[in-house]
Amino acid sequence: MARIKLEYIWLDGYEPVQNLRSKTKVVDGDYSSFGLEDCEMWGFDGSSTLQADGSSSDCMLKPVAIYPDATRENAFLVMSEVMLPDGTPHPSNHRATILDDEGFWVGLEQEYFLYKEGRPLGWPAVGYPEPQGEYYTGVGFSNVGDIARDIVEEHLDLCIAAGINHEGINAEVAKGQWEFQIFGKGSKRAADQMHVARYILQRLCEQYGVDVEYHCKPFTGDWNGSGMHCNFSSTHMRETGGKDYFLKLMDAFEKYVAEHIEAYGPDNHLRLTGLHETQAIDKFSWGVADRGASIRVPHAFVKDDAYQGYLEDRRPNSQGCPYQIVSRVLKTVAEVEAEYK
Repeated sequence: MARIKLEYIWLDGYEPVQNLRSKTKVVDGDYSSFGLEDCEMWGFDGSSTLQADGSSSDCMLKPVAIYPDATRENAFLVMSEVMLPDGTPHPSNHRATILDDEGFWVGLEQEYFLYKEGRPLGWPAVGYPEPQGEYYTGVGFSNVGDIARDIVEEHLDLCIAAGINHEGINAEVAKGQWEFQIFGKGSKRAADQMHVARYILQRLCEQYGVDVEYHCKPFTGDWNGSGMHCNFSSTHMRETGGKDYFLKLMDAFEKYVAEHIEAYGPDNHLRLTGLHETQAIDKFSWGVADRGASIRVPHAFVKDDAYQGYLEDRRPNSQGCPYQIVSRVLKTVAEVEAEYK
């Protein structure tokens, strides 16, 4: 028997962007065989997280996914849903009500800025760095600074050790801006892993005196904002596809522009301007290899007129909720595919 440390992670009740919260529970068990089924429901004070009133403050954490925590001995990270005492989902619990499909594959590209002392890491105390251009996938002190790569490399290693499907990292177009990618089969699995990957990054940055800034446009000017591009593929899209299906799918995405934008994160009007590789927030377009379109269509998708594979929705923003983003995409796809079943 070992003393096992369980770090319960959940999303609080703040709006429009929920914060990650966590606390540790120590239990006895066999670490080698410990699993999700061994994690119990656990209460917390919801009045301190905007999820309950002080006169009736109890909320419950329901474990939904578990990951090894390489930063601690005999430890796990436990992603959790917030429930009311009667066992029903809390209003802030978006995971409980989203659409899910194991055949729906999702790749999320999380862009973010590393911030220190109120400005992006590596920016001068006054003014701006050199214009964007050489920072994307850049190398060297003048492009990435002295500690950013240490952070992103360690984050990559910790995610892999946790069993998260971390697909890669790169420096982004603005100085101090980075990206990592998470892949998952199923809406909940992909979104769970993105939230835990965010948590690991934020906790890691504590050691460096650095904050993670997820806002989609944290400063004005001629700089790209931050997105969380959503690459998606259904079973039908991968195995059958076809031009007729694709055009119907694009019509549906255009029909539900407002619904998608509502689910894609706050302040997106600051980022989706029609500039900096974006389509305007109130418009919809698609294009082959077009990074200024709402939906980017890879060359491989249209090869030999197959219209099969995956697509990329470039509108979700970096501070959006993965649960809501992926569920909205799946809802539109499922509506179109219903007529093909």
